[in-house]
Amino acid sequence: MADFLISSNSIAAEYPIDIPFPFPSLASSTERYAHHMETMNKVPSYSSASTSSHHEKRRESDISSSSSESPSPVVVVDPALERVWRKLDIWILPVVTMFYLLSFLDRSNIGNARVAGLQKDLKMTNKEYSIALTVTYVPYIFAELPSNLLLRIVGPDLMLPTMLTLWGIVTTLQGKSHCVVRTYHGLLVCRFFLGLLEGGVFPGLVLYLSFFYPRQRLQWRISAFFSAASVSGAFSGLLAFGIINMNGIGHRPGWAWVFILEGLFTFAFGVISFALLPRSPAHARFFSQAEKDYVTAKLREDGATAKNEASDRFSWREVGRAFMLPQVWMLAVVFFFDGERTVLYGLAYFAPSIVQGLGYTASRAQLMSVPPFAVAFFRSAKHRIQYASLFFSIPGTYLAAATLSTWSANNATPHTRRATAIAIGFIMTNSGGILATWLLGSLSAAPRYILATRVLLAFSVLMVVLSGLNTWYLWDQNKKKSEIRKNIAISQETPGLGDRSAWFEYAL
Repeated sequence: MADFLISSNSIAAEYPIDIPFPFPSLASSTERYAHHMETMNKVPSYSSASTSSHHEKRRESDISSSSSESPSPVVVVDPALERVWRKLDIWILPVVTMFYLLSFLDRSNIGNARVAGLQKDLKMTNKEYSIALTVTYVPYIFAELPSNLLLRIVGPDLMLPTMLTLWGIVTTLQGKSHCVVRTYHGLLVCRFFLGLLEGGVFPGLVLYLSFFYPRQRLQWRISAFFSAASVSGAFSGLLAFGIINMNGIGHRPGWAWVFILEGLFTFAFGVISFALLPRSPAHARFFSQAEKDYVTAKLREDGATAKNEASDRFSWREVGRAFMLPQVWMLAVVFFFDGERTVLYGLAYFAPSIVQGLGYTASRAQLMSVPPFAVAFFRSAKHRIQYASLFFSIPGTYLAAATLSTWSANNATPHTRRATAIAIGFIMTNSGGILATWLLGSLSAAPRYILATRVLLAFSVLMVVLSGLNTWYLWDQNKKKSEIRKNIAISQETPGLGDRSAWFEYAL
């Protein structure tokens, strides 16, 4: 823990190290970082007379530097153009929300299929079921960073719909019990490719929204599309309750139809989405030219994008700098603990099984896995406390995940550094997902899951501690940046600092 609470000088001291390929130019540029970070702890003092003169010069320098460094003029809030955010909410947010709903639905519906007879038909043990879930996460983890780095290069309008369409095909194939998933090994192959194709979705969607919304507007938009995960939890249970009654149609079991119908819908929406997602604000057909310019200027003013295109281009140096940010690693550990995968996906994969373990039939368990469980709660006389605990664990997990995602995206810039920081967080969450599949799979006995409950409770406490430390660290950095701004002009600052710039204020 002490490694995270390093001072600004010690951060600077760590930069000039030899870093092997693929970051050959990183070490040569770290002297600038060292000088800047030393300044943050050595703010010069001035007499009252010299301070007044200094501030006057700084203001003059700021005016000239802003005009020379920024290609856009100073932006003011234009009430007539503020409707652009509502337009984005109408055109972009619903599509992004549907992407994540389908991603979560297609990844977690194996939990519903398990209760509907998948595990029995394929003669899987609890250990083999956990292995099938783990196989999903391995390619998922490896795909996240390359996918985020390629998103801007390939274009989100092409990359995201392509991934959605392809994983819809894979999901459908999981239900082809006569040709693909005839055995356990066929299921493993499908789960591998599902993870590979879905790996870049969540970090990619968070990064994509940061192309359109200023930092202070990003929080509730990410919360809105992340809420699709909880909706999909309810939707999946309701769908499975109805679909398993198709058992025997087409000589297929009910669990196969869960995969087929949900996969076909994903495929269809993926094809349609090629015409729905714009590449960037400048390519949004629903914007006028004035609105495009306004959004672009607001993003630059806020620090969501760089002042010029050159700073936002891909750079291995910026990938390396993201790995050196203390706030990235504190949040990465919180992501692991959170249960965006460890708790969230643990419950998503096992909620139907947990409910079935309380003594309900397969179809009844599907229905009662639908949040918020209110009606069923009052009708359940047995295991009432265990069942009621789902009311607290599921909402709490979903609330934390969206906040952490925004926190990570808002505190790293330029683009490549932000893309890497977001990917690191989600790599850690999916690493936690591997742990979840075993905790609730074969390491903890149903129906009480004692070991899993203890571990997840400990993780929740550690999340609070690390979140507090990260808040303190960012507050301390903002305080030092404020002192720098009082004593130097922006033109005197080393270029290319990104979020390390004294004029970039961290979001707490």
